[in-house]
Amino acid sequence: MTEQFSVIVFVLVAVAFLAGVQGERLRARWARRRWKAREARGVAPKAPKARAVPQSFPSATARTTDAAAQLRLVMKSTFRRRPLLSPSEARVFRSAEKAVKELDLNWRVMAQVSLGEVLATQDAAAYGAINSKRVDMLLVSEDCGPIAAIEYQGAGHYQGEAAARDAVKKEALRLAGVRMIEITSDHTPAHLAREIARIAEMVETG
Repeated sequence: MTEQFSVIVFVLVAVAFLAGVQGERLRARWARRRWKAREARGVAPKAPKARAVPQSFPSATARTTDAAAQLRLVMKSTFRRRPLLSPSEARVFRSAEKAVKELDLNWRVMAQVSLGEVLATQDAAAYGAINSKRVDMLLVSEDCGPIAAIEYQGAGHYQGEAAARDAVKKEALRLAGVRMIEITSDHTPAHLAREIARIAEMVETG
């Protein structure tokens, strides 16, 4: 009898959970349809008011991994677009693209690349140390292999722990054989082009 009761409770809990997930999916689908319907009628959605992002979040929220809970959090919040790069970084990005094109390299310039996506190690702790760190730009080969990182060091960059964080990135990249180009506000596009040309020559000669 006790075993049957346990089975019934388990089934009820499972049904309730699945119903909750399905309900969230239906709500999201309804919201998307409403959005599309407004666009089709030429009615511009109301722009949400800018909302400051708090510096810290409750740990339970930050570690939420359940998809249904994540959806509830997202639906209750507001989002806005923001540029991938700052104006200064964007200028460096365009200069890098121009240099790659003029040097006739089969490379691509990627922006805001996570080191965890392009570096691998068997050491879980070491991977955790670099996984969330990013480089401003990354030069990649035709088959998307990382060649060189480009970091823009603007005014006031080396404040707090910035130098220590950069040292971690530099060492991880060095160990993986990925070169680093550091650009400051004093450098010109010609300087960046020379650095890219120098690395291209090193890559070609092995």
